[in-house]
Amino acid sequence: MTPQPVTRFPSSGALRAVLFDRDDTIAFTDQSVYAEAARWAAAKYGLNARAVGAAMLAQWEARALTWWELRTHDDEAAFWEKYGLELMDRLGLRPADAGAFMAAYPYERFMKPVPHAREVLGELRARGLKVGVLSNTLPSIDRTLEAVGLHDLVDVAVATCTVGIHKPDAGAFLHAVQALGVRPEEVLFVDDKQENVDAARALGMTATVIDLRGENGNAIHDLRAVLELVDVGVGA
Repeated sequence: MTPQPVTRFPSSGALRAVLFDRDDTIAFTDQSVYAEAARWAAAKYGLNARAVGAAMLAQWEARALTWWELRTHDDEAAFWEKYGLELMDRLGLRPADAGAFMAAYPYERFMKPVPHAREVLGELRARGLKVGVLSNTLPSIDRTLEAVGLHDLVDVAVATCTVGIHKPDAGAFLHAVQALGVRPEEVLFVDDKQENVDAARALGMTATVIDLRGENGNAIHDLRAVLELVDVGVGA
């Protein structure tokens, strides 16, 4: 589906908050960390680095859709404990090695901020706007935002796991909007998935697709473009 153009806010000064997705919007998974972790494990345990990297990717793919029912930090801790044991089995290592491996390369270590993320979020806050994050992710969203250096610039961070309703379900958006203390029509929503943008628009939000790879001609390709959209919205 081709993204629809971003529409203006309904009245001057209506914008009160910007709500972001996390992955591939304000942060991304740095694939080079897999290679770094593989080299670390190869040196520590006498393994082949290429085989370690392949095992890590295979483990993530095997478990990538199995965390949606997690609700609490304790649930997530149990998830990662089991994840580490399964990874050790793939690598032919002892279960006792799982703790050191997962401590050295936890989930959040693989994440990095997208270019200009801190600049943009800081500018939004300086303009008096609330900043929220709504992500289909595990309960540890605060820890991941802290790891990428954005936690102090986010007013509300919602991991849909903790709510039990995932995007594009309307309930996920309404939960985030309520937490921000604003109305849907006072929000600009930014996400890399069209179905989530469509769902936000259906609730009255102004929304846009972001495509940091520059492949979608109708999306914004640089997070700094959000500041331009805010200017348009406030001055509409």
